[in-house]
Amino acid sequence: MLRKSKITASRKLGLKIRMLKKAAAMLETEKEEKRIERETTLIERVPPLQLSGLSLQELQDLCKEMHRKIDIIDEERYDIEAKVGKNEKEIHELNQKIMEINSKLKRPALRRVKISAEAMLNVLLGSKRRECIDFKANLKTVKKEEEKKEEVTDWRKNVEAMSGMEGRKKLFDAGQS
Repeated sequence: MLRKSKITASRKLGLKIRMLKKAAAMLETEKEEKRIERETTLIERVPPLQLSGLSLQELQDLCKEMHRKIDIIDEERYDIEAKVGKNEKEIHELNQKIMEINSKLKRPALRRVKISAEAMLNVLLGSKRRECIDFKANLKTVKKEEEKKEEVTDWRKNVEAMSGMEGRKKLFDAGQS
């Protein structure tokens, strides 16, 4: 029995459109927050330059200082990129190993194991349990009626007993000799 959805298709579509609009608005606000955060970080780390009133020697020193800072930052960026590349390569190799292992190791089909109640208790309880519990002791006993068994005798005797007419018996005896 299939359960009928309580929400109509048009209502589902309307909800989906509203969710997409909300997600787009959230993405826009997130982008704006990141832009503002980046600007504040740049203002904190790189103060605005005061170039007015500096002599030629001071400007050259300032340029040398800026080049030195750029070189340091560039070295850090290169080191970080190398580490990231190394980590990505390692992740890729490990994923390849995982795929190889998963393709080689296939789970075998589980087989049902028959275990008696006594053996299960031994496994579960271990050496704590000394006495044996007899589960069959409390079962109701049913006596079977003994069927009357016919004794199997020689087939010739059965033929003699079955032959009602003496003539047939004589024919039978005559056929044997």
